[in-house]
Amino acid sequence: MQQRSIVRLGVPLAVAALALSACGSRDAGTTSTAGSGTKTVKIGVIAPLSGGLSALGLGIKNSVDLAIKQANETNAVPGWKFELAAQDDEAKAEVGKNAATKLSSDDAVLGVVGTLNSSVAQQTMPVLAAANIAQVSPANTNPTLTQGADAAAKKRPYTNYFRTCTTDAVQGPFAAQYLLGAGIKSVATIHDKKTYGQGLVDAFTVEFKKGGGTVVAAETIGENDKDFSAVISKIKPNSPAAIYYGGEYPQAGPLSQQMKSQGLSVPLMGGDGIYDPKYVELAGATANGDLSTSVGAPTESTEAGRKFLDQYKAAGFAEPAAAYGGYAYDAAKAIIEAAKTALKDAKDVKSARAAELTALGKVSFDGVTGKVAFDEFGDTTSKILTVYKVDGGKWIASKTDTFK
Repeated sequence: MQQRSIVRLGVPLAVAALALSACGSRDAGTTSTAGSGTKTVKIGVIAPLSGGLSALGLGIKNSVDLAIKQANETNAVPGWKFELAAQDDEAKAEVGKNAATKLSSDDAVLGVVGTLNSSVAQQTMPVLAAANIAQVSPANTNPTLTQGADAAAKKRPYTNYFRTCTTDAVQGPFAAQYLLGAGIKSVATIHDKKTYGQGLVDAFTVEFKKGGGTVVAAETIGENDKDFSAVISKIKPNSPAAIYYGGEYPQAGPLSQQMKSQGLSVPLMGGDGIYDPKYVELAGATANGDLSTSVGAPTESTEAGRKFLDQYKAAGFAEPAAAYGGYAYDAAKAIIEAAKTALKDAKDVKSARAAELTALGKVSFDGVTGKVAFDEFGDTTSKILTVYKVDGGKWIASKTDTFK
């Protein structure tokens, strides 16, 4: 939002100065409501608010907005009013980096919820870290974001980064165990070459082979591909009992539809990136039997989840909370909970950022998605996941369990 000028033509400077004094300081992070002494603190959102993944991104933004509204209604942090600062990353790394740069230049921003894509997070994390701004993702699942590239010598790359969802190191193996338990011993894997998709397939493959399964083909596609005939033709002669896909629903849905129409009539299974009604719409009638995993228990299956969904509906948002709404809500609540400590005696937001990071690492509360707390890497301590199956044109929960 552009700052509105309070100085008009012909108004003496002295009068303008008085007007500025009456309105309170306009410095970022110290904006005050006239006569109230209330200061503004912003929670940013970086997510795809347009494009193919906007169904997920808008659910994230709206859920953060709900948490902010509730915090202001209850005066969660006395003397401070929360505002939403949402940025569209279009699910593109460079756009996300620019969004992070914009938010980091705003001294009123205390924390950011996002991103959806792990590949985008790789670009936003160092930018926000340089400004000491907390980032809490409701959806990034690539393990390297919190534990570094060397799995044998885990090291947290950025201490400002946290997440409320579990990782591919858990989600991929959980899917492998499910398929093996269902008697499926041979699969073909496909991923979209992006950080999320490749990481998910890698983690799945290790666990599936360890459990006695065979990967009969390992293929890749481009993230913008629409015709999958070539990769289907390569896989079909190997007769896999299922396809495991690493990527998101814009490609996964058409892939499922095309492979069935070409005679490869086996279930397609993916991660949380395909768990959305849009997948079923894109995959069509032959999607029945397809599978996905997603973090946590089904939102509607718990009392806290049902309460959140009722509050979300009552707030009148045009879009559904989607797969990550509860996790985004909990991410925003974690930032707000930490702010109760960080902002207590702070003169402005920028000076409170270091204290926010310390307090965030210690939060512990019962959230929409379960217990919200972080380990030494910034990862959630919750390892609950659910397998969903398409049945009658809808995703239906098949199994919820804690990964062991």
